[in-house]
Amino acid sequence: MASHSIARTDAVHPRAWARIGLIALALLLLIGPHILWRVFDKHSPVARWFLRFAGWASGADVVTKGLPDGRYTLFIANHLSWLDILILSGSTGCAFVAKADMAPWPVIGWLATSNNSVYVQREARQTAHHQANALQTALLSGQPVALFPEGTTGNGCQLLPFRTSLIAAVTPAPDAVSIQPVALDYGAIAPEIAWTDDEPVGINALRVLSRPGRFAVTIHFLAPLSHADFADRKAIAAHSRAEIAAALGVS
Repeated sequence: MASHSIARTDAVHPRAWARIGLIALALLLLIGPHILWRVFDKHSPVARWFLRFAGWASGADVVTKGLPDGRYTLFIANHLSWLDILILSGSTGCAFVAKADMAPWPVIGWLATSNNSVYVQREARQTAHHQANALQTALLSGQPVALFPEGTTGNGCQLLPFRTSLIAAVTPAPDAVSIQPVALDYGAIAPEIAWTDDEPVGINALRVLSRPGRFAVTIHFLAPLSHADFADRKAIAAHSRAEIAAALGVS
């Protein structure tokens, strides 16, 4: 599988560096206003502006179908690429549930923390209670939070099983919090965009940013789940997965 990644590296085009330059310039211009805003308000809109621009600079033209349910919402979404974060947060201003080992990453970790990411250690059962409390606190802060229950990125052709452990943090959901499935649809190019385990993220990023032209991404905001009908985490996961799969036309 190594040769597969090496072959992809050869496809790097100058447009990738041009796009990276645009994103870096935007970061330099917006980092000051973002830091200043956070002195007075934890929920800086500057992070959303930057992520939206970064998604556009990466070649994504975002189309939305349906509406996000509101401020106190847990989005349950499929996961295909690092682009998902730019696209979903750029459209909604949401924070994300992220792996704890992302926090110390240069630049990316700082960006994630600045956007109020909720860090979790997926294999540390002894901290599950604290992680559930952190997620509930984040949801009740007024900023939507997105969760990728597949736990990793898929190949663009099918959905992976949904893990239910983090959904337990909102089971049953507080009255103020809604749970809304979201389908991120890259259409026919999904397998080209997908970031799979055999490809380092840097190589994937350069390959995707080297693509000519632009591509459409549709965010399907699906019907929120009712509290009365979905009080069990397994039912929430199963229903959300089925709704997302139907929207994407995959299994």
